[in-house]
Amino acid sequence: MNKLTLSDLDVSGKKVLMRVDFNVPTKDGCVTDDTRIVAALPSIQFVLDNGGSLILISHCGRPKGEKNMEYTLKPAVERLSQLVDTSVSLAPDVIGDEVKKLVNNLNVGEILVLENVRFYKEEEGKGCTSEEQETFSQQLASYGDVYVSDAFGTAHRAHASMVGVTKYIEKCAAGFLLEKEIEYLGKVLASPEKPFVAIIGGAKISGKIDVIINLMDKCDTILIGGGMAYTFFVSQGKKIGDSLLEEDKIELAASILKQAEEKGVNLLLPVDNVVADDFSEKANTKIIEGDMDDGWMSLDIGPKTIELYSEHIANAKTIVWNGPMGCFEMTPFASGTNAICQAVANTDCTSIIGGGDSVAAVKKSGVAEKMSHVSTGGGASLEFMEGKELPGIMALTNK
Repeated sequence: MNKLTLSDLDVSGKKVLMRVDFNVPTKDGCVTDDTRIVAALPSIQFVLDNGGSLILISHCGRPKGEKNMEYTLKPAVERLSQLVDTSVSLAPDVIGDEVKKLVNNLNVGEILVLENVRFYKEEEGKGCTSEEQETFSQQLASYGDVYVSDAFGTAHRAHASMVGVTKYIEKCAAGFLLEKEIEYLGKVLASPEKPFVAIIGGAKISGKIDVIINLMDKCDTILIGGGMAYTFFVSQGKKIGDSLLEEDKIELAASILKQAEEKGVNLLLPVDNVVADDFSEKANTKIIEGDMDDGWMSLDIGPKTIELYSEHIANAKTIVWNGPMGCFEMTPFASGTNAICQAVANTDCTSIIGGGDSVAAVKKSGVAEKMSHVSTGGGASLEFMEGKELPGIMALTNK
């Protein structure tokens, strides 16, 4: 990695401004899934152990540039205080004299968490001038002697706390979580061990086009599942009943199949499907091969597809998975996704779960610990796998 990392910094006696991703789900004021907080602990602990103090920046939800306390970071701060053996306090705001005073009074080994950075429209740069965003970035930057980004989930956003602050702090480094994300995803894209199998699912082709095209130059096999499969079916002249279809992407689906054939990539589509007569857990279901009747929609891959895909997974040396195989949130249509989770977990290859619903699926199946790397970024993982440069990484200091 050609960027400064946290271990390159001398943080002793320094105030470390660190962007983390504490965008965690809450219920009744309590965090219900602390995965993202726990993921940031190695970087946080490193600063504390090496004589620094921390000013943490994060967003939570989408308050749209307004101080909406429904999106306060208070539950995240309370959970963090249970996980570290030091004083953790929540600032009443993001900028202003009161916050500046709290920063100035921060002692070595203490943590100050700024309130939700998206309470200010200047963070995302929507509804404000570029000058206002720059001023906001400068105010944030003034709190730290050095800057560390450990928020891979927002690395694809050129926001003030990800990019703007880096213009005003001399040393800007990647935290351990960000470093791990870049290491795993970067290695897969640069020099994957073969056979390399990509499992691509989810509802729509439109969200995964660039990933499929980019991976096609690197993969041996691409396994397609989820709602996007049925647009591919239509491009082959098959009938899909009431299954999900992106009519404006039929030609694109056909061209992807043609490209895969020309490049010698084994792009597989489901050979059987679980169809239902309603989008409901109580729907009547059946397993069919071939054309689907009107009034029926496919909501999961069938047992023969599970067997076929599992064979390819078992032979892989590298696996990247992004997107579920069906509507796994509903029990009758979770079998495909769960089976693929188990198949990947049973391999001893490098397995990377690329953010979003795939992460929820492996956690729900209880096999997350068996994966080599579970990415903390949804959109960021996708853009990285599309071969795009992420602004939040590019902005960091070169070694």
